[in-house]
Amino acid sequence: MKGVIRVKVWLVATLVVSLSIMIAGCGLDKGVVHHDLIAFSTNRDGSYEIYVMDTNGSSLRNLTNSPSFDWTPAWSPDGRRIAYSSGNDIWVMNADGSGKVRLTNNSNYDYAPTWSSDGKRIAFTTDRDGNSEIYVMNDDGSDPVNLTNDKAADRFPSWSPDGRHIAFVSFRDGNLEVYVMGADGANPWNLTNDLDDDRFPSWSTDGSRIAFTSDRGGDFDIYTMAVDGSDVVQLTNQPGYDRYPQWSPDGSRIAFFTDRDGNYEIYVMQADGSNQMRLTDNPAWDGQPTWSP
Repeated sequence: MKGVIRVKVWLVATLVVSLSIMIAGCGLDKGVVHHDLIAFSTNRDGSYEIYVMDTNGSSLRNLTNSPSFDWTPAWSPDGRRIAYSSGNDIWVMNADGSGKVRLTNNSNYDYAPTWSSDGKRIAFTTDRDGNSEIYVMNDDGSDPVNLTNDKAADRFPSWSPDGRHIAFVSFRDGNLEVYVMGADGANPWNLTNDLDDDRFPSWSTDGSRIAFTSDRGGDFDIYTMAVDGSDVVQLTNQPGYDRYPQWSPDGSRIAFFTDRDGNYEIYVMQADGSNQMRLTDNPAWDGQPTWSP
């Protein structure tokens, strides 16, 4: 009889442990690299928050859950952390939303972080000098350095996969253009060089192309180009504002957000522009998607 009771107790204990493991596995573990996720900003809870979802649009989770304005998320190269803008500053958190740390403390806006390929530095946009500039800092927020230092507005940096260059948007020619400079700010050059507005550059994961938004066709659509500015290809052609293209880790797809449905939703398409599919469907604002590595 005692042997039977011991067996039953063992079975119950085993079941409890198994269920605990299963329940824990339903969330995000800060010590695990999470693949096939998209982080994005949304105001579906009344304030702008950083959410993550599966790449098919399912399993949405709120990571920030704060009254501040949280936006422009960016995954670290190892997938363990997410940098983002909150209020006026750049913050970083673990991939499960825990361990939030403020990296900047500035009365003006710091936003749009992007990680270097080795995960040791973060470039970002800041208004701390009276106009928008691209700065870079260590991943703990130390040693901020102005890379652009130009009278015109420079915004939305995107670090190349090899860590050698940073693409960004600049108004220094009188309209918004996509520029590239060295990771130290040297030798900036204009890639788009036209009379229309070009914005939101994003490097492909193999470093061979840059996706961007342009109104050169009348509406704001998504384009790609070679890294020297040649071979421009239009990917979207819909009424509305298609913006903020972001490549998948394997380079086969591009996420973006658009108001073509009457409010901003997140879409994904193949890298050639085919098979455009909506991932979110909510009356709120959903935008600024970024893929986990």
